Amino acid sequence: MARQSKYPEEFRSQAAASVLDPGRTIRDVGRELGVNHETLRNRVERLRQERDGGRPSDLAARA
Repeated sequence: MARQSKYPEEFRSQAAASVLDPGRTIRDVGRELGVNHETLRNRVERLRQERDGGRPSDLAARA
């Protein structure tokens, strides 16, 4: 059973979308928002998959 996030869904979505803006890194956005960069990385990957129609990104496919 997954643990409930302490961050609202809207906040998590906006944080992930911020990373996808040109020139922003996961670490930069995480530091700015006070969010662990690995947690944010997971959320960004989910957002990328949603935007790509559910396909895993190239990066995830290599991992």
